[in-house]
Amino acid sequence: MNDSSTGGYLTPAAATPPEEDQELDRLLVQMVRGISGLPNDKVRARWQPTTPKQPADPAENWCAIGITVQSPDASPAIQHDPAGDGRDVYWRHQGIELLCTFYGSEAKMRAQALADGLAIPQNREELGKHEMAVVGTGDIRAVPDLVNNVWVRRYDMTVFLRRKISRSYSVLNLLNAGVTTHTAAGSVTTGISP
Repeated sequence: MNDSSTGGYLTPAAATPPEEDQELDRLLVQMVRGISGLPNDKVRARWQPTTPKQPADPAENWCAIGITVQSPDASPAIQHDPAGDGRDVYWRHQGIELLCTFYGSEAKMRAQALADGLAIPQNREELGKHEMAVVGTGDIRAVPDLVNNVWVRRYDMTVFLRRKISRSYSVLNLLNAGVTTHTAAGSVTTGISP
């Protein structure tokens, strides 16, 4: 067991850490699908081990998303919970920048639908279930691609999110400690218990 009784490094003890990697990608893909109105197979994570082919029809509407930045706030809060054997609970807030790239004949409309839909409380509630909140969106930028001498409509938009990260570490309760008092007359060691 990895806890403070052994010294050395501690790893998080929680069975359910915050969503990361593919799990976080899936959560954000669902958000973009649900708010933009694109079909399930038309929103996908930007960077995958096997890259899906782009649709052959430049008018087909679809979206690729990917987290480009995760920024921690200044410092975490750490609080000891004395219940049971004890543990330290770590909290930190983190900013997330999600790049959403929309393609197709309705690319700008879908980007605007996402930007507008992120302001709706019911849509924000879904993120709240995962300790996440919408900060806002950036500009919708036209970035057309020239593919085989055909211009493909493309619009990029960044979604700014914040989330709370909580982790638990097995930092045990202090059961007793020896305290030594030094005076001119000598030293006295006393045991202290909670």
